[in-house]
Amino acid sequence: FLADINKALLAKRKRLEMYTKASLKTSNQKIEHVWKTQQEQRQKLNHEFSQQFLTLFQQWDVDVQKAEEQEEKLVNMFRQQQKVFQQARIVQSQRLKTIKQLYEQFLKSMEELEKSNENLLVGAQSELRKEMAMLQKKIMMDTQQQEMATVRKSLQSMLF
Repeated sequence: FLADINKALLAKRKRLEMYTKASLKTSNQKIEHVWKTQQEQRQKLNHEFSQQFLTLFQQWDVDVQKAEEQEEKLVNMFRQQQKVFQQARIVQSQRLKTIKQLYEQFLKSMEELEKSNENLLVGAQSELRKEMAMLQKKIMMDTQQQEMATVRKSLQSMLF
């Protein structure tokens, strides 16, 4: 009878290890998938905005270079120089406004991405909880069935 109990416990332990390993493997795969998706989304977003910033800064550099060239050419023509600087300031002001807008869009997009990622993680956690509950229920049912079989076997061996 003790040997049967030990065998049953050993079998239960092996099944528990098997279920746990399978659950951990599934969990790890899901987490890796979520992580890779988040990382790809971040990289894509960073790439898009960095390209936009780079183009804008290149345009700004060109504008600054043009302003400096105009300053050197028009040293003797003060009134024309003032107009060029005023135009350059307006353009730079517009560029700064555009940079601010891009920056705000970038921050907003990052916040939305974080919220989306948080929702993904919450969903994944919910799925994992459900899966763990199902595994726990399955293990309990399996254990009950084995215990009933062991009890029947023990009763039969005692009666016959």
